[in-house]
Amino acid sequence: MKARAYLTVELDSRGRSVVRELYSASPLTLMPRRGAVRLAAGPTDRVVVHLVNSATCPLGGDELDLRVRVGAGARLLLRGVAATLVLPGHRPGSSRSTVHVEVAEGGTLEYLPEHTVVTARAEHEAEFRAELAEDALVRCREVLVLGRSSERPGVLRTSTHVTRGEVPLVRQTLELGNPRLEASAGYLAGARVVATESVVWKNDPVEPTSGEWWSLTPLAAGGATATVLAPDAVTAQYRLAEALRTHPDGKELTEERW
Repeated sequence: MKARAYLTVELDSRGRSVVRELYSASPLTLMPRRGAVRLAAGPTDRVVVHLVNSATCPLGGDELDLRVRVGAGARLLLRGVAATLVLPGHRPGSSRSTVHVEVAEGGTLEYLPEHTVVTARAEHEAEFRAELAEDALVRCREVLVLGRSSERPGVLRTSTHVTRGEVPLVRQTLELGNPRLEASAGYLAGARVVATESVVWKNDPVEPTSGEWWSLTPLAAGGATATVLAPDAVTAQYRLAEALRTHPDGKELTEERW
């Protein structure tokens, strides 16, 4: 299966964030939240769009592509509603998903999908790529669960690339499910869930902070990355929130997002 979806959010004539363009095809279904009428433009004004898997995916051989553009000054919260289950296909071959976002001057994107579960025998590659204007804001979350209960995971490779102007902020690749890596005590220390959140926000932390199975690390060219290990997805979410509370903008970053 091959599917593509794209979404554009811009400011209208009254300075409110609105959906200008939306196209989606199963299984990538984009659902703007109904009833979110904005009475006036302001710092909390934003469009909320839910990303729904409207069919079982990804399976081996699937190719999924999501494109998002946030115009100057606009704000978008793009979040998932349920976990993604990565499954093997009927034939050999890996699946692939790509998310490519562009955020213009003064724009804000919060990309908060639900967790991804990599099942036995599955092979999947996932890429997130963000291109930011100099004063754009973005946060992107990734929560990866290695197998269902009592199940060995398949193989997963994820990459995150965030650039601001011409400057790379994040270049990160994770390879999970490789038995040779699992043999190392320094791999995931026996954890089933690894979660990361890259944050390019109004302020940057000066020093790294850490706690029980979490850390928040400032990036060399701006922004920060939170990293968490956990036994399950719920605990991972709590630990991500704990890490983000130590960020200078922690109060805003840990507000409930619906």
